Amino acid sequence: MSAPVIDAGLGRQAVRPRPRVPRLPAVWQRLLSPLVIVALWQLAGSTGLLPERLLASPAKVVATAADLVQAGVLPTAIAVSLQRALIGFALGALAGIALALVAGLSRVGENAVDPPLQMLRALPLFGLIPLFILWFGIGETPKVALVALGVVFPLYLNTFAGIRGVDGKLAEVAQVLRLRRSALIAHIVLPGALPQALVGLRQSLGVAWLALIVAEQINADAGIGHMINDAREFLRTDVIVVGLIVYAILGLLTDSLVRLLERRALSWRRDFLAR
Repeated sequence: MSAPVIDAGLGRQAVRPRPRVPRLPAVWQRLLSPLVIVALWQLAGSTGLLPERLLASPAKVVATAADLVQAGVLPTAIAVSLQRALIGFALGALAGIALALVAGLSRVGENAVDPPLQMLRALPLFGLIPLFILWFGIGETPKVALVALGVVFPLYLNTFAGIRGVDGKLAEVAQVLRLRRSALIAHIVLPGALPQALVGLRQSLGVAWLALIVAEQINADAGIGHMINDAREFLRTDVIVVGLIVYAILGLLTDSLVRLLERRALSWRRDFLAR
């Protein structure tokens, strides 16, 4: 604590201000630990403690990434994977939201939709791959279907919970105003369920990338997963790490987009973190 100093002119104690200690910006504070990990990783690779056959050093990974970009291999793989992820996510999101509306707006809809979805949710997602290959072949369809199925459940559960969590007094206001059902859904139900639905959207994006990683390593002839699978056959840990880093970056970028959407869409909401 600062030592009190007697102010002779005023006859009272004055507090000597504590010198301010300079602090790193918040961005650098968050980057500090990852940078330390990368530095230790590079040190272990340079000294031979971490053999390249087990894990390539960061310098080797960066050089490999540059070579793959220059050769056009990495951009092509990213484009193929993004196309699969976007199509699968779009189909799964539409299905999840539509099913949540059906189940959330009526007891009859809940009894019809919720039990089958809960049974499907209990099945291991990746255990369905052999069936998908038998049903859809080995082309793009089973990969997109696996991503779509993974997206459905988090979005359905969160949107359903959001719909059921809408304040009942708002429904009474809608009855007083004699709003039609379409207006009730558009102006009361969906805005009220939006915060929870956005949580489901972020979870669904994470599941979509996880499903894509597995789907692309099974009977794929293009994409990041195919690149990783080929690298595994030749023990190219540098290429494997490049592919995993690209998956991570794509996941972070899509999550950041949803967080930006959340800040814009929920700008009306004020909580203690925003004060």
